[in-house]
Parts: sequence; structure tokens; C-alpha cells
Amino acid sequence: MKRVVVTGLGAVTPVGNTVKEFWDNIVAGKSGAAKITKFDTSKFKTNFAAEVKNFDAEAYIEKKEIKKYDLYTQYAIAASDQAIKDSGLDFTAMPENERYEVGVIWASGNGGIGTFEEQLKEYHLGDGTPRFSPYFIPKMIVDIAAGVISIRHKLHGPNYATVSACASSNTAIISAFDTIRLGKAMVMVAGGSEAGITESSVGGFNSAHALSKRNDDPATASRPFDVDRDGFVIGEGAGALILEELEHAQKRGAHIYAEIVGGGMAADAYHLTGTPPDGLGASLGISKALADAGITPDKIDYINAHATSTGLGDSGELAGIKKIFGDLPVKISATKSMTGHLLGGAGAIESVISILAIRDGIIPGTINTQNLDPEIPQGLNIVLGKSIHQPVNYVLNNTFGFGGHTATSVFKKYEAGK
Repeated sequence: MKRVVVTGLGAVTPVGNTVKEFWDNIVAGKSGAAKITKFDTSKFKTNFAAEVKNFDAEAYIEKKEIKKYDLYTQYAIAASDQAIKDSGLDFTAMPENERYEVGVIWASGNGGIGTFEEQLKEYHLGDGTPRFSPYFIPKMIVDIAAGVISIRHKLHGPNYATVSACASSNTAIISAFDTIRLGKAMVMVAGGSEAGITESSVGGFNSAHALSKRNDDPATASRPFDVDRDGFVIGEGAGALILEELEHAQKRGAHIYAEIVGGGMAADAYHLTGTPPDGLGASLGISKALADAGITPDKIDYINAHATSTGLGDSGELAGIKKIFGDLPVKISATKSMTGHLLGGAGAIESVISILAIRDGIIPGTINTQNLDPEIPQGLNIVLGKSIHQPVNYVLNNTFGFGGHTATSVFKKYEAGK
């Protein structure tokens, strides 16, 4: 099978709207959580989130076109445009037949939930006449961001969306990896986006007792693995990767960030929203990813944990990691402590983090966590507080979603000639 490398990155996140700003703030341990500005939260149990700040859609989209796209698609356009520019690929100069070999797999857990909410409000507050926007359906559906990216750049290769809740964008990246290595495309734009900080999302997650209610100190609310954690912090944004067949990248002299070498997907088959205490789904996905990469657990230097700051979720994931890695000194950290949880976009921005950890030899710390939960497995090497510097050759990126979906990807330091 063909080898696949990463040649472009893009990010729109609660801690930065470019890859550099995002990574600098992750390394510095900056939290993106603050009081919600998008709607009145006075009657909500949770009044904070990790919002994207100072996003300028007009930097990427013509003003008259913006109304056609839900915010999740606007984030997708911005992140994918960044990644394409970063890769050095010029699709406008590429012959049409070559653009048949360039595809898009873009993920979201909720799609245009903001549009859905807005349109139903207008309908119910009116006189009952169905005056829905002609853009309602295309703004709302989960696959539209993938379609818009392909239309924008005239890309005719495989094009679809993946939906596996909070594992969605890692699933998209693994699917894009498979597409290239099986010879069905040369280049894939892959990633995910979410714009789920809405009244219905926050209200729904509150009803499920999933969100932190630490309203007095939002910046420290996401505290994975901590005995005092009380739920996740909802976030928004997008992450994008350009995946490329190695030979194609080499021929055009592309800058190569890293190689993607494995992907594993499995299911908890346990509960609608809960994680099994023994971490079965997590351990299955991890073991499949390692087998796909052709490596043993001792090769992994860093695990970017899914770790959302929920009781069962964190401990179940660590149980799965312990099952595979035992007492190996692999470093583990939870960057959602800074970004919040981007739901369907989480795996994409955490893939960007994983790749930059390899490039720079930096493992981000887990902020806010003060007292490790005594119920989590002992002997795991969790990086708390500040980022640390060490060589990183292999990174494993975990994502899990409601419904029991698990997806794990493996990135490797690229070495020319090997």
C-alpha cells in the first residue's frame, strides 16, 4: 500500500485562529474557556464555553456569500483554506484530470445546529406560516462542509462526511488515509468542524449532566483526570489536514510535517453516552491502530488522550490505555483542558497538536488538574502543568463518541529516505 504524509495544517480554535497562534497557546498552557457571548445564559446551569474569538469570516468568504453557510461551514472553509495554502498545492493550476484525484472527507457531529435552532425559532414565533430560508437545508446538513470545500476548489475526488459523534474528525482522517493508501486518491483534505455553542446544545448537555458547572472560574473548569472534575467544557472551531501520497509530495518538493501510519476504529457496544469502566472500546481501537501501523506499544512516545474531564470517560480511557501499555513510560496529556471539547472537531485539532508535537519535540501539559483521581489506574505517566521537551517519534491520538464510537490514529516522524 502507498505511504501517506501530512503536508498542510489549518486551525480555527478557542485558543487561536491560525496554526501558529493555536500551537503557541497550547504550549503555553492557555485556557480558551470564558463566559458565553452567543446567547443569554442567565437561565442555564452552565454559562461558559470555549468560544472561537475574533473570527473574521470575511477574511475567507465574500460578504454576500456568508449568509449561505452555517458557522460550522465557515470554520471549515477557514481551516481548510489555511491547510491548502500551507501545503503549497495550487489547485487552480492543476489540470482537471488531476483534480479528479483530490478529495475531501470532512466531519461534524452536529452540523448546522445553529441554523436549525434559528429557523425553528422563527417559525414558532411567527404565525405558523412556514417561511423557511431557501438556505435552511443546505446550511444545516452535516455533509455540506465537505461539499462546499470541494466546490470552492473544484476537487472531484471522493467527497463525503463522517459522523461518529466526538470521534467524527478522527474517523475522517483515518478514512482519508485509507483512501490514499488504497490508491483511490493522491491528495485528501480531511478534518472536522463544530459550531455547537447554542442554547439547545448547552441545554441538552446540561440535562445529560455532561457539562461542567464551574461558572465562577471557567478557565479552570476543564480538569481531566482530577478527582474534582465535574464535566466537560463545550468548545467550537475546526482543524484541517492535507494528506498526500508520499511520492506525489516528494515530486513537488512539499514540506512534510509527519507521516500517518495507522488507524483503528472499534465500538464500546456498552451505553448511549457512557464508557465501560474497563475501557474495552478504547483498548480495541488502540490495539487495531498499533497493528495497522505495524508497531508495538513501546514505540509510542506520546498519547493525546480524549480525556474530556468527565468521571467515567476519563477513567475508562485510562483503563484501556493501561491494558495496552501497562507500565511503559509513554507520556499522556489532555489538551481539552485548554481548548474545551470541540465534539466532532476534536480529533482534527488534536491531530494538529499531535503532528506539531512530533515536529517540535514538545508534549503539551494538562492544565488545571491538581489532584489525580485515585480511581484511575496507577503507574501512568500523565503530563500535568507545563509542556515538556523531549524527542517525539510516534504519537497516538484517541477520540471517542456518544454511541460507543472509538477512533485512534497514529502519526510518525517522517524521515527522508526511509
